[in-house]
Amino acid sequence: MNIKDLQLKSIEYRKTILEIIYNSGAGHTAGSLSCIDILNVLYNNILDINPSNFNSIDRNHYIQSKGHSVEALYAVLCDKGFFTRKELNTLNNFNSHFIGHPTRKIQGIEHNTGALGHGLSVAVGMAIGLKLDKKPYKIFTLLGDGELSEGSIWEGLMSASKYKLDNLIIIIDRNRLQITGKTEDVNPLEPLREKFLSFGHAVHEVNGNSIKDLQSIFKKIPFEDQKTNIIIANTIKGNGISFIENKVIWHHKVPTKSEFQDALKELDKQTLSLKND
Repeated sequence: MNIKDLQLKSIEYRKTILEIIYNSGAGHTAGSLSCIDILNVLYNNILDINPSNFNSIDRNHYIQSKGHSVEALYAVLCDKGFFTRKELNTLNNFNSHFIGHPTRKIQGIEHNTGALGHGLSVAVGMAIGLKLDKKPYKIFTLLGDGELSEGSIWEGLMSASKYKLDNLIIIIDRNRLQITGKTEDVNPLEPLREKFLSFGHAVHEVNGNSIKDLQSIFKKIPFEDQKTNIIIANTIKGNGISFIENKVIWHHKVPTKSEFQDALKELDKQTLSLKND
């Protein structure tokens, strides 16, 4: 897909995120909006994961350690044909498998996540397994920056360095907000890049809401031989909707009817602007 097509797709994904959260009455709105461009580029240009090859080990793999932003993942997997929109519309309904965190009961999801910090450990184990089996594939995992307060993250980073996992790509959704406030007020992370470097990893920063920049950085992997690839994706929490952006309250806030309609109008204007560009 070219850049404009991906940009238009991100807008459609944002609409899907808002619609399923609004209709179900629950969901992590802002975090899903901040990471959707990352998932868009991964699934449409990098991973080559689809319903026909999903059950094979011989492919790239994706673990969403930032499990609470599952609505973004659902939107992309639905678009890729893993399940229908009718099925997705059952989100948070009684007896539906579409719940508020990733579950392997949903086709296209590789591992149950949501307990913060666990997804990276799983990804490290999978990367080691691929190395032992001499498989050429890669493991991608998305972490939230608030999630970095979990001790298991740093244990995983030490193991990744020890085993020289250059087949592991760790993406940090660095939107600088978490459920109770700014990350630097809750539990400061900076200097984050230097911390990752001190663990022996190869680190790059990127605008995580720029399709062009994301495409460019993913194509540079592996960054260095025998070093784990870490991408600090600087994003805006709630990206794409002006009244949601950088607002702590939107971590798990459902839009009202008027907010939902206003958000869709903003997205429609973005679509029109892109098509006329």
